[in-house]
Amino acid sequence: MAARRRTHPGLAADALATITPALLIPARSGPPAAVLRAALYQQAFRPARPGTGPGPQVTEALAWGQHHSLPVSALADPRIVRRALDCLTVRLDGTRAAATTIARKRAVFGNCRGYAVELGLLEANPLDRVSWHLPTHSRLADPRSLPGPAQVRAILAETTRIRPELAAFFGCLYYAALRPAEAIALRTGDCDLPPGGWGQLTLMRSLPRSARAWTTTRSSHEPRGLKLRPQGTVRVVPIPPELVRMLRHHLQSHGCATDGRLFRGTRGGPLSESLYSRTWHQAITAAIPAAQPLRPYDLRHAALSLWLASGAPPPKSPPAPGTASTSCWPPTPTPCPATPTSPPGTPAGPRMPAPAPRWPTEPGTTRSDPVRHASVPQLDPMGHNGT
Repeated sequence: MAARRRTHPGLAADALATITPALLIPARSGPPAAVLRAALYQQAFRPARPGTGPGPQVTEALAWGQHHSLPVSALADPRIVRRALDCLTVRLDGTRAAATTIARKRAVFGNCRGYAVELGLLEANPLDRVSWHLPTHSRLADPRSLPGPAQVRAILAETTRIRPELAAFFGCLYYAALRPAEAIALRTGDCDLPPGGWGQLTLMRSLPRSARAWTTTRSSHEPRGLKLRPQGTVRVVPIPPELVRMLRHHLQSHGCATDGRLFRGTRGGPLSESLYSRTWHQAITAAIPAAQPLRPYDLRHAALSLWLASGAPPPKSPPAPGTASTSCWPPTPTPCPATPTSPPGTPAGPRMPAPAPRWPTEPGTTRSDPVRHASVPQLDPMGHNGT
């Protein structure tokens, strides 16, 4: 049986604060919807902190909600369940929520119903009796909206001019398709950076950002394992010579934090999202003035699109870099045999030298030599085709 994915406490509280108002007895009087939601999110479903307590308005809203709350047994009524599910599809401003947000909140609601069955408060999960389907959504990014190698080169050049210590950070998002939280947690011991050729990153942890109230360390970053993988999983990522040179230059020029982290904030702590986001927006505005809004995460999407368009085989499941099994992806550039297999007993002749590993180029560009391994032609250090 597959392990149940752990939901972040803040995301779970957001889902419960959305669902709970739909499970209250309708009444003409009561606290405003915004006040009730704030009371649920910030107090009812939030870990208690010493020395803090709810104010009079929050206390009154929670007392009203408790008095008008439906019993758990009411979830056996499909109409109640459908009412709760329907409220997941609407944002606070009245517009339709994203499909991924609906799916996440529905999963939290499903966990609550399963727990009620486990405690004997419900005989069965009522979801089986409700014909309600999640909205479909595409998990693929539009390649036309992603930056190409030439645009990435311009972005990295502007980053080097604005804040050079972040150029290698964005390089990790593009050349290795790391998630920002994985790049923030990257340490010197995780990097194999030879003087020449391909290198390797060994990923074991991530440092995602979260509100201090939802972390056990009371800091804005909480160490975790790799996303969508069991705790303790290690992922090996081969990196091209371009990124190897960028990381070696970063260590020589900017060093690392006391605990070995390659990228750090202005005070030595974890690199903050606000810091690299400001640099990103300044760099992309200067490099591509007419570009549509892009996020640093789009560098990861651009890397995936470039690999697939260049002929690299996609991972089996799921179809995203860093979410496959423990095997490397993108594939390590391994040369194919230069000659066909000879019959048994035939003397072995001289072999042709193996071609050097190459990095993908933009689709449609010409190549100076045939592709004979899992990777494709070389780019310069900033992402341009060398041909």
